[in-house]
Amino acid sequence: MKLDLDSIRVLKTIVERGSFAAAAKALHRAQSAISYQIKKLEEALDLDIFDRSEYRAVLTAEGQMILDEGVKLLNQAEHIEELAQQLNQEWEPSFEVVIDGILEIPPIMSAMKTLLQEDIPTRISLTMEYLGGVQYRFDKNQADLMLVKEFQNSTQLLSQPLPEVECLLCVSAEHPLASVDEVSITELQKYVELSVHDSSEQEHYDVEHMHFGGETMFFLSDFKSKKQALLQGIGFGWMPYYLVKNELDQGSLREVNYQHGSRFTFTPHLVWRAEKALGKTAQRFIELLTDELGLPTHHSIG
Repeated sequence: MKLDLDSIRVLKTIVERGSFAAAAKALHRAQSAISYQIKKLEEALDLDIFDRSEYRAVLTAEGQMILDEGVKLLNQAEHIEELAQQLNQEWEPSFEVVIDGILEIPPIMSAMKTLLQEDIPTRISLTMEYLGGVQYRFDKNQADLMLVKEFQNSTQLLSQPLPEVECLLCVSAEHPLASVDEVSITELQKYVELSVHDSSEQEHYDVEHMHFGGETMFFLSDFKSKKQALLQGIGFGWMPYYLVKNELDQGSLREVNYQHGSRFTFTPHLVWRAEKALGKTAQRFIELLTDELGLPTHHSIG
């Protein structure tokens, strides 16, 4: 059975206007045409939609149910039409971004929140990975963007630098390393080193080069669990400064006095594909993120 959406629309108008005559006037059709369309709908459904035993036709219980479900179909059809119109205006059907979990997340989430509030038609996907897992997921999913600490550059990729992130070697105030004035690498190697595990599925994506080579290493799934392990005095490890600033100020964590330097900075990058023009959603996200981070706008993106 083929259900005619126009018949549902006519049915909805009859109920809203209160009569066949009023519906005919609203739809600029002859009343006989309206009556005929409802009759055909009843025949197609093999149901009495209206009770005609009274002077004024009223919906049957079955008719009310058909109307309720029909309105849902009309709303969905209107949504599809609006979606098609928006997609014709170059909004891409889907947008996926992969983010390195070492980066400061609030500005990214703020940009994403604004993007969602703009009610664009694009289906948005966001994935959090770590170290080599970011580019691995970016490649595997053919994602649109990645915000990454380090990546394997190529002529197929374009990138924009993001604000530097400072990292420092820290430890619990109760840990033996906290009271050593000048820590050597030999001294570090006596204790547990804490690290976030590379989330890629292939070993060649190892971009972590700050390990100290001790016999005991604990790999954590993310920086939240690594921070907890540090606070409990389990070991030492590198942390982004923004994640441990409060604990350093309060004295629960301390910077390790490593003789070869206890701090380093890196420049993360926003990366996209050279051969694939970015859609309006991706460009809008970059615009919002650029604003959140206080960076100059790059008009060449996309």
